[in-house]
Formats: sequence, structure tokens, C-alpha cells
Amino acid sequence: MGAEAEERPHGAAVVADGFGLKGPRGWAFRKVSFRAGPGTLVAIEGPSGSGRTCLLLALTGRMKAKEGTAEIGGLPLPRKMAAVRRISALGHVPGVSELDPAFTVAEHLGERALLQSRFDGSVRTFLRRPSERRASARARIDEAVAAAGLDLASLPKGERTSVRDLERLEALRLSIALALIGTPRLLAVDDTDLKLSDADRAEAWALLRSVADSGTTVLAVCSEAPEGALRITTLDAPTDEAAAGTARGTETRTDDAEAEAHADAKAEAEAEAEADTAAGTAAETDADADADTKANEAQVPGKAEEADEADEADGDLTEDTTEEGAADALAETGRA
Repeated sequence: MGAEAEERPHGAAVVADGFGLKGPRGWAFRKVSFRAGPGTLVAIEGPSGSGRTCLLLALTGRMKAKEGTAEIGGLPLPRKMAAVRRISALGHVPGVSELDPAFTVAEHLGERALLQSRFDGSVRTFLRRPSERRASARARIDEAVAAAGLDLASLPKGERTSVRDLERLEALRLSIALALIGTPRLLAVDDTDLKLSDADRAEAWALLRSVADSGTTVLAVCSEAPEGALRITTLDAPTDEAAAGTARGTETRTDDAEAEAHADAKAEAEAEAEADTAAGTAAETDADADADTKANEAQVPGKAEEADEADEADGDLTEDTTEEGAADALAETGRA
């Protein structure tokens, strides 16, 4: 396993060929084609309403494309959406993956580490001592916070600072840290440069470049791509005038499609977040009780098999139940 991990690049290569997504009222984006190697910083550029977020969600396996093909780390879309979700993570995506303003920084980080240890599919996690699990979770948090450049000591109340009291750049760093806790091969961030000063925008892009340089492929939605990034824009993609109804169908008919897709995605995300939080709390209680450790050891193999079957069934359901012209919503766990 270790030798295989050393041979394979950590980042996921991204290949799109004629990729397109259609909502009930038109095409969100169409005929997008590009190739990006592992560890590439990809900037999805364009104005709001041009299909940028839909493209981001489709490439991370959270919305189902209507035409064309794509591969993420060798996994074909839309056939392997569930598998792509397992190797990708969302940073800040408005209406889909957002920070809870009432939570503190510590609560966000602790919850994500707990959920990650509970749902990452590793049987060995349940066989460790509670103290070892807590130490492992703390190590994950510290590594992710450092990679995101989030200085906890500089915050107004340290880790106890509420999200509502964070500056825009600090909130962006926190959302990226939360995504990196799961060591994804693909990181996706929406509205990267929104409401940032020139200095803060430069810091944000420097952060994403450092994440890409570490090996993780980065997809970042922005209004203006920085120098050195692979620039992708849905506005440059050619459209079929007969099918879309206008040569600029991507520009003129995207808002409604994106709004409906985000509404469905947000509803599912909130329902899943509540279920995941309850499950995570139960997992934490089990972790702190030494008397339950042996019981977990005996029951883990069965649970692991059930989880694998459920995940596979979820993947099949996602692929088979999409209505014509509509995009599937995401299946992201956690709050960030």
C-alpha cells in the first residue's frame, strides 16, 4: 500500500472533453474541454451566472453532466461520481458548502476531524486506543491549518473565535483547512477572489499555489484568473445555436439553472449535515469509552462491508435517477 502511494501522484489529473451540463431551463455550461495534470492550479474564470460553479460541482462528482466526458484521477464522469466525491473536497461554495457563522473555529475543525475519522473507511481507526485517535485527529488538524496558512494565535479569540468574526481571507483559509483535513487529491474552491482587496487576493492565490505545489490539484472559481494558472472559461466554449436557442446560451440562460441546482444541493447538504453530525457525536462517545473498544473491534468488519455496499448503492442511484436536463445534487459530508 505504501509503495503504491509513492508511485502514484497524490494529485488527481483532470481531463474534460466536450463536457456540458443542462438544467431545466437551458445549458449551464457546454463543450468545455481541457487537460490538467496532477498538482495543477486550474482557474475557472468568468462573471457570476456563467456556469462556473456548476462546472466546479460537476468536476467534483456533485452534479451530473448531460453531455461529453471527463476523468478525475482516471475515474470517468458521470459513471463514477461517488468515487470522484471520495477523492475530492469542497472548500467554500456558497449555498452548498458553507461555514456556520455561530460555530467557533475550534468547533469547525473538531467536527470535521471527527467526521473524517468516522467516515474515511479505515477499519484501523476503530482499533486504536481513544488517546491515539485523539492525537491523530489533532495532528490532522494542525497539518491542515498549517497548509492553509491559518494563524490561530492571531485570531481575536484564538480557536474560540466565531466564524462571524473572521475576515473574508481568514474564513477562506478556514474553509480550505477543513477541506484539507481529508487529504483530498482534488480541492475545489468557489468565489476565490470575491470581496477581497488586491493584497488579500494575492495572498489567496499564493495559498492555492502552495496547495497545488504540494501535489493537490486545485480547481478555483474566480472573476479573473491569476498569472501562471491554467485558465478555463465557460464563456469561450462554443455552443450549438440550434440546441441552446442562442449562440450565447451559456451566458443568458444560466442563472435560473444554477439557482435551482444550488437550492436542491443546499437542501440535501443540510439534511446530510444533520445526520452526519449525529453519527459523529455517537462515534466520539464510543471513542472515549475504553469499555466499548473491544466491541468495536468485533463489529467493525461487518460495518465496513455494510458501508461499502451502501456507498456503492448510492453511486448507482445517483447515476440512474437523473431526470432529463436536470443536474444531480451533491453528497458532501460535514459543514464546510
